[in-house]
Amino acid sequence: MVNVSHSHFVLDGFSELGALRPVLFVPYVLMLALSLWANSLLLYVVISQRSLHSPMYILIAGMACVDLILPLFFVPHMLLNFLFDWRGISLIGCLVQMFLIHCVGNFQSTLLLWMALDRYFAICTPLYYHDRMALTRFLKFIVPLVLRNVVTVLLFVSLAGRLSFCSRNVMNHCFCEHMALVELACGSTATNSLAGLLTLVLVPVADFIVITASYIVIFIFMPKSAGSRVKALHTCVTHIVVMIVNLNIALVALLSYRIRNRLPEASRVFFSTMYLLFPSCFNPIVYGIRTAGIRQHIGNTLRSCRLVRTGLK
Repeated sequence: MVNVSHSHFVLDGFSELGALRPVLFVPYVLMLALSLWANSLLLYVVISQRSLHSPMYILIAGMACVDLILPLFFVPHMLLNFLFDWRGISLIGCLVQMFLIHCVGNFQSTLLLWMALDRYFAICTPLYYHDRMALTRFLKFIVPLVLRNVVTVLLFVSLAGRLSFCSRNVMNHCFCEHMALVELACGSTATNSLAGLLTLVLVPVADFIVITASYIVIFIFMPKSAGSRVKALHTCVTHIVVMIVNLNIALVALLSYRIRNRLPEASRVFFSTMYLLFPSCFNPIVYGIRTAGIRQHIGNTLRSCRLVRTGLK
């Protein structure tokens, strides 16, 4: 049973803006709309086109699914906060939101890891690619990482739920971020900080190390023929661009906590929201533009929609 004095919290992010705070509704609702539209379109194209039912495209669809779901866990509540000043959230609601955001968010780096493995098998062992990427064999790469993501997030969320909140219940954030909640606790929070650091090392850092090692091996053993080399490089660069952008945003969000005394609180909150929301807008655009099969089918789909609207008029 959770022993707390406060069971209700106030999400007070961007309070420094005062009367201008409701203006934030516009850019965030536009980014949410872009994320929902772009990822839904990408998912529709991959699901509806049988020619795209291969491991690489299925993994891209998996990333689109994560990018579609993740903003829904915090942006709608944040928009109501901006527009109607609905700042309250219960402790249980806070913990549930924290679990969903961090658990689903961790799969962004994990999917990039699976994509790196897919490219490794396709480029370095092409004769055995379909055998290695068969679901029964690929499950040995899927199941352990899924369990890792869920267990590590469940650990620090459970520890956060055991804290006591004696004096403060105002969180200078727009959603229930782990350390933003922990900072409100009275008593020692060393275990919570350690659990958060452990999750950071075991999930995004470990994924990044394996991804980097995979692409180094891929570039070493890349096919010698010019045509095959360009094709292999093109598919790899797309994933690397997404990885670099996601990593840079994550680093900026993390550093904003470490140098918070030198940054306005609003900047730290902004970087934290962008860490979750910007990749959801950016990733489907990159995959839609740089992946030839997807780009062609998206163009056909948009042209069909335009023709239907013209016919209705």
